[in-house]
Amino acid sequence: MNIQRKYSLPNCTLLLEGLSDVTRAAHFQEMRPELSILVNAECYLSGYNQPLTGGREFFESLVRAVSGYAQEFLSSVPNPQAHNQESELVEFRKVDSNRHRLIIHSEGAPEGFESHSNNSKRPPIEIDLNTVQLFDLVEAVDQFFADSQTLPELSLELQPVTRRYGGASQALIRQAVPAAVGVSSLAVAAIAFNLIPPPQIRPPQPQPEKQSSSTTNNITPPASAAATPIAVATPTPTSTANTKPAVQDLEALLNTVPEITDPSQLRALNRQVYNQIHPAWTNRSGLKEELIYRLGVAADGAIVGYKAVNKEANLGVSQTPLPNVLYNPASRPPISKEPIAQFRVVFTTRGVLEVSPWRGYARTPEVVGAKITDSNIVKSLNQKLYNTVRQTWSGTHTFTRDLKYRVAVNKDGVIADYEPLNQVAFDYFRETPLPKMFNDVYGSNVAPPNDKEPLAHFQVIFKPNSTLEVTPWQGYQ
Repeated sequence: MNIQRKYSLPNCTLLLEGLSDVTRAAHFQEMRPELSILVNAECYLSGYNQPLTGGREFFESLVRAVSGYAQEFLSSVPNPQAHNQESELVEFRKVDSNRHRLIIHSEGAPEGFESHSNNSKRPPIEIDLNTVQLFDLVEAVDQFFADSQTLPELSLELQPVTRRYGGASQALIRQAVPAAVGVSSLAVAAIAFNLIPPPQIRPPQPQPEKQSSSTTNNITPPASAAATPIAVATPTPTSTANTKPAVQDLEALLNTVPEITDPSQLRALNRQVYNQIHPAWTNRSGLKEELIYRLGVAADGAIVGYKAVNKEANLGVSQTPLPNVLYNPASRPPISKEPIAQFRVVFTTRGVLEVSPWRGYARTPEVVGAKITDSNIVKSLNQKLYNTVRQTWSGTHTFTRDLKYRVAVNKDGVIADYEPLNQVAFDYFRETPLPKMFNDVYGSNVAPPNDKEPLAHFQVIFKPNSTLEVTPWQGYQ
């Protein structure tokens, strides 16, 4: 199964493509498959049309050079790992305080990058980065190292720079001057002390034999005791930074964490899952069979894993946006004891996305959140919503069946949420004014619903004959 990992920053994006180790027994059951075999690595930099591409050797050299040069830039101490031209494919050179030259020694330079080498066989690629681009690249590399499911055997080995690379900087000279003065002062003091006559040594007064023997026994330990070392308990250091969380499949995870089964919460999460996958599924042609997946979703809507249900889904995961909509472990705490909801996601051959709870609804769900129940206010808002939708709906459409929606408004009649209630409502929602009304208020058509204040809920039906119906909400049918 082809796996992709993306680490994005404003000025840099790392895209890794690879495979999982097929020898692992739980390969197809992992919630987030482990990318253990790197096939291709791409580095996109702002201002350049073509990405830097290569295999594992290129990627490992890139992360070593980036880390080494970042240490050098921050500490002002030369780091040979950033300039190892003989054994590395990638190196950095500082041009000035805000320009950093990235050099890639490769077989050929792709279009869009400039080559300054006279060697026609292996012309290096030279790219000048500013400091912002450099540290976006550093952050992308850090995100990769924080991802325990991508090349877990590859770790950043930090080594101290040898003394010969430190150099004699002006700062060190300034620090050495006071030390030299101190040593000189100490030498003068020693000479002065030598001029002072030594004190006279008086022999000790004789003591009785018994007392002398007693004193000797008290202050002189036996030879065997003096030679016995004292045992000191040394705590064993434990490192948590490089600890890899155990990989669990969906079934194993659900055995250790509670499952979300509340119908109302499942209904709300169902919409969040749909809103994440639907706009990301851009290429909807070419499916010969339905691709069916079982998804694990956290309480905040984060998609934490998926599992192919049929064989076609396992082979065609690259035709879906699922690898790209998984939560980023570098920006969100890992899933530990959080409740998990399960959903069935189907990518149909018709290009239609279907999302539903894995076990269905135990009972009819309800709309969550506080509600406006005053009949007079509801009646007034009903008419206001009808007028708003009627004025903004041109009536031009191509659908042949009723489009049914649940629409919520606040006390001022401003739309706060809307939800398709049948499949044709999903398919033709752009032929209604609801997306534009919602986007004008919240800036996005997939923004989370505004449930911070009491809302009035209505059922809105767009009919093929251009008739509009708005009635108070009576619950899910």
